[in-house]
Amino acid sequence: MHHRFSEPVKNWSNSTGELSHWPVKGSFEYYAILAHRDRLLRGRKLSDINAPLTFSDGNSTFRISSLGFLHYTTVQLGTPGVKFMVALDTGSDLFWDFELSIYDPKGSSTSKRVTCNSSLCAHRNQCLGTFSNCPYTISYMSAQTSTSGILVEDVLHLTTENGHPELVEAYVTFGCGQVQSGSFLDVAAPNGLFGLGMEKISVPSILSQEGLTADSFSMCFGHDGVGRISFGDKGSPDQEETPFNINPSHPTYNITLTQIRVGTSLIDGEFTALFDSGTSFTYLVDPTYSNLSEKFHSQARDRRRPPDSRIPFEYCYDMSPDANTSLVPSMSLTMKGGSHFPVYDPIIVISTQSKLVYCLAVVRSTELNIIGQNFMTGYRVVFDRERFVLGWKKFDCYDIEEPNTSLVESDAASTPPALAAGIHNYSNPEATKDIRNNSSHASVALQSSHPHASLLSCIGVILVLSLLL
Repeated sequence: MHHRFSEPVKNWSNSTGELSHWPVKGSFEYYAILAHRDRLLRGRKLSDINAPLTFSDGNSTFRISSLGFLHYTTVQLGTPGVKFMVALDTGSDLFWDFELSIYDPKGSSTSKRVTCNSSLCAHRNQCLGTFSNCPYTISYMSAQTSTSGILVEDVLHLTTENGHPELVEAYVTFGCGQVQSGSFLDVAAPNGLFGLGMEKISVPSILSQEGLTADSFSMCFGHDGVGRISFGDKGSPDQEETPFNINPSHPTYNITLTQIRVGTSLIDGEFTALFDSGTSFTYLVDPTYSNLSEKFHSQARDRRRPPDSRIPFEYCYDMSPDANTSLVPSMSLTMKGGSHFPVYDPIIVISTQSKLVYCLAVVRSTELNIIGQNFMTGYRVVFDRERFVLGWKKFDCYDIEEPNTSLVESDAASTPPALAAGIHNYSNPEATKDIRNNSSHASVALQSSHPHASLLSCIGVILVLSLLL
């Protein structure tokens, strides 16, 4: 076998007229052509790594306020394909659904049992035998919420994200939920949960292990509640980044923050936090929570309302009749490495019987710091598990920029916005309009405190954000 640019091949090619120009060995063109040739020779499976994947129904995600303010998408599973909606959660690993009512493995011709001798079976101590069905159990301390069932393997229907979309059938391992309790029975992730964590049982891990995508994915969180998800997307060179803090025994998307700016005030002090799309709002432990809240309050210009035990937010204010005169202190996070993360959506607007109220959407935590989904609004967030970095870039989720390209100059602010910003900058105008004229109810919930469970904020007691004056 001869190398494409070896002398025997050159002589043959010159004599047959196959190639008139030979690149200089060691030149940029030389290696570019070699790389292109290698990609072709590696076959379709590995070449598709260059084309990110998303769900067969599309890459759109939607924030649903009545289901915990989380982002949901539609997945298609099995043969024939069954479509259902799942919550997207970077704080947990397992993809699971409701058996029978949503997906019945007996009704899928491509369904396979996962037995207790599988490397993905984490509860072998509960097995009846080596070849019995592998059980799974995830318990949540919030409101006695849990799910349990068996692991199954079946086809997840995906499509490539490139100029020539192709359907891809990826075999993934997931949980068939047989017994659900607590919030799973009514409001939280009503059809299932899509874990996006770092463990080997998560779908991003399986797609990478099977050579279908690069070991990275992105999520976009739009101001209007519309988002995107793309498996294999490694972001762009102009994105901001910070490293993950990896715990080998239980890896998560844990990052380090070094400073918080609130308006004109700086809060110095290093702390770690979980970056979790499955938690609706941001949770901070003291003293960080108190420092941030007090500095926010000292610069807020509206009247603070007395705390209400029915909602988790302590710092709430009456909105001025003219919303443009209600000014909210700006906020920005500084990550390890020096990159800045301006927070574009630090408040939530609540309707009362007579007026609008806005609250600092940060909750006091007793255990973990969590950067919740509300702080991710306005960004494309990249979870790069190959390089172990979190990337982010200010982004319009309707943008047509292709994943893995960098054709647009970054417009992410390296410094926080001005001292104050109008409330209209933090809230979708249409959503605010709906709040004023329609329903005043919104759902919030508490996150799980189980160390190996999802930190879904919608798993727990559902609280109504209606203040009775």
